[in-house]
Amino acid sequence: MSKQLFFIKFPIFFPLIYGFILYFFPQYETALIFITILLLAETHFGATWPFFLLNSNYENIKNDKLKLFILPMLIVIFSLLGFFLVKSFFLMIFFAANVYHVTRQSFGVCKLYCKEVNEIKYQENFIYFFNSLFFIIAFFRFYIPIITEDKLLMLNIAVLLLFSLVSFIYIAKYKFTEKFLTFVTGCIIFFPVCFVDNPVHSIIMGVTMHYTQYLYLTHHVVKERSISTNMQIGQKIGMGKFFYKFAIIIFLYSIVMTGFSLFGKSSEVYLQNLIILPILGQMLHFYLDSQLWKFSKQYNRDNVLKYILKIIK
Repeated sequence: MSKQLFFIKFPIFFPLIYGFILYFFPQYETALIFITILLLAETHFGATWPFFLLNSNYENIKNDKLKLFILPMLIVIFSLLGFFLVKSFFLMIFFAANVYHVTRQSFGVCKLYCKEVNEIKYQENFIYFFNSLFFIIAFFRFYIPIITEDKLLMLNIAVLLLFSLVSFIYIAKYKFTEKFLTFVTGCIIFFPVCFVDNPVHSIIMGVTMHYTQYLYLTHHVVKERSISTNMQIGQKIGMGKFFYKFAIIIFLYSIVMTGFSLFGKSSEVYLQNLIILPILGQMLHFYLDSQLWKFSKQYNRDNVLKYILKIIK
C-alpha cells in the first residue's frame, strides 16, 4: 500500500482503529480521546503555524495584512466574546466552521487526483451533500435532541442505503479507482454522528482521516519550501534536522493545547474556561487555511500547490 493511499486518499484505518478501541475497550475511552487529540488533532492544528510563519511567507503576510493579520485578530476577539457571552450558540458556530473546513479540504484533496470535469463535479456535489446532512443530524442529536436512540437504527440504514446508491452510480459512471476511495473518504468523515453517544467522538473519530491528510501535505510543503529558501541563500538543510524541527514545533503546540483541553473537565469554572485557548487555535486554523490553500491566488499556486503537485501520484 502506498503512503498516499494510506495517509491521503483513503486513511480509513485510523477511524477503524479508533472505533475498535472505543467499542471493544470502553474503559479506555478517556485515554483514547486524549491520545488522539495529542497525536493527531492538536498536532494537525499546530502544523498551521510552521506552514504560515515560514520565513519565505513573511513578505506575503506584510502585503496582505487585512486578510492575514487584521481578520485573524478579529476572529480571536469575536470568538472570545461568543464563548463568554453566548457559549452554546458559539459552540454550534464552531462545529459548523469545523464541518465546513473539513469539507473544503476533502473536496480539495479529490481535485488533486481527479482531472475529469464531470467526475469532479459529482464528487463536489455529494461531498457537500453528505457533510451537510451529517451536520443536520448532529444538530438534531446533540444540540436539539429530536433524533433519539430508538431512531438510530433506521437512521443508519437510511444513510447507508443512500450512500450505497450514490456509490453505485459513481462506480457505474467513472469506475472503481483510488479516486473513488478518496471520494468515499470525503463523504464519510462525519458519519460517526449517526451512531456515537458522545459528541466528542463525532468530531474526532472520522476526522482522524482529515488530520492525517493535513499533516502529510503540510509536512511536505514546509519541507520543500524550506529547501527552496535555503538553496536561494546558499545554505543546506539536512532532512533529519528539518523533520525534528517540524515535529518539535507541532508536538510542543499539541502538548500545551491538549493540556488546556483537559481543563474542560475541571470542577473549577475558571479552569474550565481555559478550553477557549485551543478553541481559538482551531478557529484561527479554520480561517488561515482558507487563505493559505486558496489556489486562485497566484502566491499560493507558486508556494503551496507547486510543491503538492510534486508528490501527487
